[in-house]
Amino acid sequence: MDRRKFLTISAITAATAAAADGSKLGVWKTLGKLGEEDGATPVDGAKWYSAEAAGDGMAFEFKPGTLLRQRCLAADMLLDGRELAVFQITLGEGAKGRELTFRFGALNQCSFRMRLDLALVDQSQWMSDRDGAFLKPTFGGDRVDLAKVDRLAFTILRKGPQPVRWCMTDLRILPNLPPKLTEPVLPKGVLLDEFGQSVLLEWPAKTRTAEELKARIKGQLDAAPGQSWPEGFSKWGGWKARKLTEPTGWFRTKQQDGRWWLVDPDGYAFWSAGIDCVRVDVDARVDGIQAALKWLPELPEYADAVRNGDRQRSGSKTVNYLAANMIRALGREGWRDKWARITLAELKRLRFNTVGNWSEWEFAAKAAFPYVRPMSFRGTRCGMVYRDFPDVFHAAFEQDAAEYAAELKSTANDPALIGYFLMNEPTWAFSSELPAVGMLYNASICATRQELVRFLRGKYDSDAAISKAWNTAVVFDKVAQGKWQGVLPPEAMPDLRAFSAVMVERYFQTISKACRQVDPNHLNLGMRWQGVPEDWAVPGMKSFDVFSMNCYQEKVPAETVNKIHSLVKMPVMVGEWHFGALDVGLPASGIGHLKNQEDRGKAYRYYLEDAAAQPNCVGVHWFTLYDESALGRFDGENYNIGFLDVCNRAYEELGRAAISSHERMYTVAAGQDKPFADAPRHLPKLFL
Repeated sequence: MDRRKFLTISAITAATAAAADGSKLGVWKTLGKLGEEDGATPVDGAKWYSAEAAGDGMAFEFKPGTLLRQRCLAADMLLDGRELAVFQITLGEGAKGRELTFRFGALNQCSFRMRLDLALVDQSQWMSDRDGAFLKPTFGGDRVDLAKVDRLAFTILRKGPQPVRWCMTDLRILPNLPPKLTEPVLPKGVLLDEFGQSVLLEWPAKTRTAEELKARIKGQLDAAPGQSWPEGFSKWGGWKARKLTEPTGWFRTKQQDGRWWLVDPDGYAFWSAGIDCVRVDVDARVDGIQAALKWLPELPEYADAVRNGDRQRSGSKTVNYLAANMIRALGREGWRDKWARITLAELKRLRFNTVGNWSEWEFAAKAAFPYVRPMSFRGTRCGMVYRDFPDVFHAAFEQDAAEYAAELKSTANDPALIGYFLMNEPTWAFSSELPAVGMLYNASICATRQELVRFLRGKYDSDAAISKAWNTAVVFDKVAQGKWQGVLPPEAMPDLRAFSAVMVERYFQTISKACRQVDPNHLNLGMRWQGVPEDWAVPGMKSFDVFSMNCYQEKVPAETVNKIHSLVKMPVMVGEWHFGALDVGLPASGIGHLKNQEDRGKAYRYYLEDAAAQPNCVGVHWFTLYDESALGRFDGENYNIGFLDVCNRAYEELGRAAISSHERMYTVAAGQDKPFADAPRHLPKLFL
């Protein structure tokens, strides 16, 4: 046995022993058609299981309070096969009580330690940090009381076409968080080749040699000067056949004859066909699993391709294989500017007219290519009251808002900027709880709770009055401070819903006003909501110019767009959508799942042209320019959602479809042509 193998086995054995501290959860009953297999496993003390369908798994029952004063549920696991599987743990209070869900995925052929931190059953966090092959652990459902939890289900939530096979040790209850795995088992060897491609999978367009890679990228650079938009596009990518206003120098919105448009700086109708993450971004997070790499970029030549830690994940390490491939082909000096020339030319070839969110927008600004820019409110002074919802009545909230808006100074006079997104999918909006409810449970004292008391005193003149209205014993002092204990009654929800509306309105109106003071020229594109906002949240959103939402359905639901328009009286833009497949070396398709690349092209046309035909929709932005890493990005997502792969190879089927739709989108939007109607068959979703 060589030294490396000996150390790996020793580390795994020690780690497994650490995970075995505590007690087994107990006997379980089979859910669905869960299968058990005998035989050796790569993980010491584990057993093989298989599942044919979502919902297959194990059900545990135990005495209420079994998990009380415990810190963690844990097991060591390894996912076999070559496709993503998503697991779910459900904790329940009684047969019909509240249920918390905990979801996670796994890298294939790499052992990991599943850890469910029981301190987070209060729903204070939506997602825990990725740990090696343990991918995107997220919380959902209800908050639960561990004193009442008496059942647990461990099931398959999502899977690919093949049965799921995995091995795992007994699920154990631990008084402390067990240590992370530092040397995972890799039964098939390395997982990524020297170009950042999967070693486990084969496909016809896989890049085989460095010479092939270099020739492709250098050829793209040589061809870049010849790429341009069609004759019918304005200098900004607008529609020269329809002029809506005199030139203003800025992007604007306009409703004409019942149809909403964006208007480009020269006054032409503009419909935003955008693509997100136009940046050198195929990061593979490798901390804890560096043994899964065939090649790690050497320093200093590949310094631009390696990052150690960031603001949110101090111990992380990522390798950007796209950057490494660009350096290989273009040299260490000036490669990023050359990448920008290649990429903006590719966008024009594909007839995109917008560089979308999360992009290296500075390159777009320099090239006068229309773009949007993202913003993110941090609230460093005021703090948060529930997940990422700030203490909006804190004395320093407006100062935080001013600091947040100050970022817009650099682009306030740039005509190529369409507008800015205030934020993206805030995690408080993913919760089943109202912001005011989450605040009562999670922020023991804050200025917004004091404002809630003033709000309630305006309606109730005594503790007795509010107790009667809420149908529970409550005093104003309990509302003012101290984490709420127990279940809030349904009778309290109308008041807490009304105050949540106050919170949201103050939040969005304050930051929108601050942004307008710094930048009066550009569009406020909203906050990229998921779906239709609740009615109580709408007043705060009327400070936007465009309502943005992320919509990962087969098409943009017209009823959703029209309802939003009726509520906020503004046009709608889709900030994210995509479709992927399993035929090009990625273990997961993405949120939309199709059979192959040809169907991805059909799905693109069907979605975009249907959206263009809707009079209240002014654009859709695809997520993302590049596939994600097969090893998983910062949180573990590893989807086939790009127009290009990690080796900068274009997906020609998708590209041809995009060109066709982008060249027709204006006539479709104007009602002169019918939208593409040959929708492909969508497969069960496979994503984290």
